[in-house]
Amino acid sequence: MPEKKVCVIIPALNEQETLGSVIEEIPKELLEGRGYRVDVVVVDNNSTDRTKWVAEERGARVILEPVRGKGMAIRTAFQQVNADFLFILDGDYTYPATYIPQMLELLERDHDVVLGCRLKGKMPRGAMSSLNRVGNHLIALMANVLYGTRISDPCTGYWGFRKDVVGRLKLDASGFDIEANMLTEVARHRCRIAELPVDYRRRATPAKLNSLRDGFRIGKTLLRNRFRST
Repeated sequence: MPEKKVCVIIPALNEQETLGSVIEEIPKELLEGRGYRVDVVVVDNNSTDRTKWVAEERGARVILEPVRGKGMAIRTAFQQVNADFLFILDGDYTYPATYIPQMLELLERDHDVVLGCRLKGKMPRGAMSSLNRVGNHLIALMANVLYGTRISDPCTGYWGFRKDVVGRLKLDASGFDIEANMLTEVARHRCRIAELPVDYRRRATPAKLNSLRDGFRIGKTLLRNRFRST
């Protein structure tokens, strides 16, 4: 049986303080012991700090995306990587990479997409603001009504995909609305979606997401994609 390949994609903008810990936590040896080849790809989104150096020092492959925006970084990665299973993991060390093997098992078994659900895992006080928590619940309700899904954490930055799914996604989001963009696409293709409870850490560096502005963009993306022609 040919060796299957796993790619972990980390979009990163000025994450020199936390990126090293993210890469080091990826259970590469465990996955390789199970017969997978593991490729860690950091998309440097035009950082002005030592993000690229930190990634390369720890053996990650670096892709440069000069146009800033999380959506731009993820879309660029999807165009340039080739793997049987692809995972997206934020570079701020809030999501434990140790859940990747469990997510992989769900993908291997009978799911097309797996989301790491923060709201069902352990979360220390202050890891998510009350505004973000309420907004996430509202966005989940909106997504589930519009698309018939049963998702509780649509804004999670922790995703796993089968290769064939990624090839069908038509993405155009450039910023933090990329998760909403991906959700609308996997729902449109009637993908089998699973949620895995994951713990969520408090971010050690300033957040880049603007709750009100980006929340509005996320809601707008959900509405726009629901009623546009395919």
